[in-house]
Amino acid sequence: MKIVDLSIRRPVTVFIFSVAAVVFGIVAFRNLAVNLLPDISYPSLTVRTTYEGTAPVEVESLLTRPIENSVGVVNNVVRVTSSSRADVSEVTLEFAWNTNMDFAALDVRDRLDRVRLPMDAELPVLLKYDPSLDPILRIGLYGSDDLGRMRFLGEEDIKRALERIEGVAAVVVSGGLEEEIQVELDERKLAALGLSIGQVAARLADENVNITGGTLRDGQTEYLVRTLNEFVRPEDMRSIVVQRTGDAIVRLSDVARVYTGHKEREIITRIDGEESVELAIYKEGGTNTVTVSDAVRERLESLGAELERINPNLRMDVITDQARYIRQAVREVLETALFGGLLAILVLYLFLRSVKKTLIISVSIPVSVIATFFLMYVSNISLNIMSLGGLTLGVGLLVDNAIVVLEAVQRKRDEGLDETEAARVGTSEVGRAITASTMTTICVFVPIVFVEGVAAQLFRDQALTVAFSL
Repeated sequence: MKIVDLSIRRPVTVFIFSVAAVVFGIVAFRNLAVNLLPDISYPSLTVRTTYEGTAPVEVESLLTRPIENSVGVVNNVVRVTSSSRADVSEVTLEFAWNTNMDFAALDVRDRLDRVRLPMDAELPVLLKYDPSLDPILRIGLYGSDDLGRMRFLGEEDIKRALERIEGVAAVVVSGGLEEEIQVELDERKLAALGLSIGQVAARLADENVNITGGTLRDGQTEYLVRTLNEFVRPEDMRSIVVQRTGDAIVRLSDVARVYTGHKEREIITRIDGEESVELAIYKEGGTNTVTVSDAVRERLESLGAELERINPNLRMDVITDQARYIRQAVREVLETALFGGLLAILVLYLFLRSVKKTLIISVSIPVSVIATFFLMYVSNISLNIMSLGGLTLGVGLLVDNAIVVLEAVQRKRDEGLDETEAARVGTSEVGRAITASTMTTICVFVPIVFVEGVAAQLFRDQALTVAFSL
């Protein structure tokens, strides 16, 4: 075979190519992403809409159905599912595999702009992650008795800083005290004055607005006129006139007590028995969990220093981190593959009874494995238990081929040929058989790449890794 003759006549060239393959493989290995499993990301988008104070029936009729009818006709949509709960509507769109989700998101946003929803409902939010999935990180903020202040820091400072990190889809804050202005109406005074709760609420809604008043021109200068009347403090609300009868004026402070309070708590989080504020980090679909986790942890270090300047008692700890379990699982698989390779070398030595032959096979194993890392990097395959399993399987087949070639060369040596001629003749005799056997194995795994769905995403990395290593 020509490849055998070339390898024998140009040993320096072969050695240089082997060194180059090892160097490229080592560089690629350092840049490979680490995952527990291959990226099994469903092509889906979730539309979440909030309408405070509505029951599930109203949410379904006013929000869910109009949104479903509008976005359900987007190209490549396979299935539409929805969930209507009190105050919240969620519509999940499942797309065909291999759909470009960036363009799909643009189409969905275009459709949402045409939907007519109630005025009091918040604008629909398009999420690139499944809200039912667990967050990759949970962070606890604790160490202060002022729960309202901790909640404010979590929402205004920490949340905004973490959401700017590439790969972070959303940061959900829970726990603590969420500040709000509360209005406690005196029902007796309202009844005596002939006022209803609805009238007071309508007056508050009418006053709590910013209105554009047009433009003013002064020569070539144009000024925008606005009326700023949004409530900021309780004092801004107490002087509001809720009823005027002749010269008699009834203000809000006459029939209600207005003060700064906090929303009714539905979730209480504690760390070591101490109340805290929790921040749940969700990653974008298709991003690497370990990479996002490392970026978040790096940002938390600088945020921790800033919090210490604000309040030395404040502490921020990572409660759970999926990346830790991923690293542990991948490390265990790597260690298992390493021990398996060493055990294979030991068994070979016991059967071959030759240090030289054992060393030849021992060198071929790491060179093949390290070179495979470069092909994995080019094909955007991460280090996960499936790809490492394929790599281990490829190593086993590689050892089989090495033993067959080595035995053929040794047989020719026993017949009296010198080392060079024995290597050429012996390898040429079994070369076609080994090539056929290897190609047969590759033909079994490679077609998995063309399968669609979850099976393709799960076994694609393993199939390609086996093919690359062989």
